[in-house]
Amino acid sequence: MEEKLFWVGILMGAHLFLSHQFRDKGRFKADTAFTRGWHAVFMALAAFICAVLLSVSLDNRRGDVVTSMLFSWRQLGWGLAAAVAGAVYAWRQGRAGKTAVKDGLNEAMKKDMEWSETVFSAVLLASVVMYLFIQAFKIPSGSMERTFLIGDHLFVNKFVYGFRIPYTQKKILKFGHVKRGDIVVFRFPSEDPREFQCGGSQYGKDFIKRVIGLPGDKIEVRGGRVYVNGELRNDEPYAQYLDQMRYPPGAGKVSAADYQSFWENRMLGKMFSEYIRDNFGPVTVPPGSYLVMGDNRDRSCDSRYWGPVPEANIKGSAWFTYWPPTRVGFPE
Repeated sequence: MEEKLFWVGILMGAHLFLSHQFRDKGRFKADTAFTRGWHAVFMALAAFICAVLLSVSLDNRRGDVVTSMLFSWRQLGWGLAAAVAGAVYAWRQGRAGKTAVKDGLNEAMKKDMEWSETVFSAVLLASVVMYLFIQAFKIPSGSMERTFLIGDHLFVNKFVYGFRIPYTQKKILKFGHVKRGDIVVFRFPSEDPREFQCGGSQYGKDFIKRVIGLPGDKIEVRGGRVYVNGELRNDEPYAQYLDQMRYPPGAGKVSAADYQSFWENRMLGKMFSEYIRDNFGPVTVPPGSYLVMGDNRDRSCDSRYWGPVPEANIKGSAWFTYWPPTRVGFPE
């Protein structure tokens, strides 16, 4: 969302720049066809931005996330339809003589420039804050219960693991490193929109899970219980097990090397289905990657099924729950 806001801000900034150029050349001193046309451009741009951002927001709520392009064709279609309506309305308003000239400047142009400057500053600032510092996140599923419930709203600390350079995988000024037990928000580790995991395409979606395995760790699940480097994890008060039944081992005769390869290539969930929920591994977490699991162990589609999470995909750490009021606080 922050990248979309950034380009919306740039678009409005371009309009503001051109408006200043036209004003300095004296193009806005009278109610002419040019001023009416430029006012129509502003109204079209404003309507386009409102319609596109509303469509993006509704799509995000439905889980229909698009990252292969800045905006989907459907979102652009709604935006263009709104732009045409806005332009027609502004042009007819100008033809009806509802714009005036005051102190040598067309009143409509003056208001348009004020709005352009406000939107440009606010949207660009919001996009920078969301990209570098803090982002709001809504819990979409029950995989992290009891730590988070469906519908909880929280802030994600995006600078704790470093500032990501836009359109790169590099991070600078790291204030801390990912630790075992951290709750992280990350982009799903798939670059193919056609790849199906957990019942659908997860491409480009943000997930939230808890870090269980660090680079180089040997992770195994036996009877639903987690072993890290051969030792049973007994210090997991956040873990929840709801099913009384445990799946038996279902991997069959697969060599350790093949099992590791299948896991790293996100194939285990497709090959062994729910059997790996309770009997998984052992696997070794690759360098620069992490193994994550949901706290609701029996209701979580996580690294057991679709492999490790590269560090570059991690956006930040869960920081503070701000809604609903009864759930306000810092997660553990």
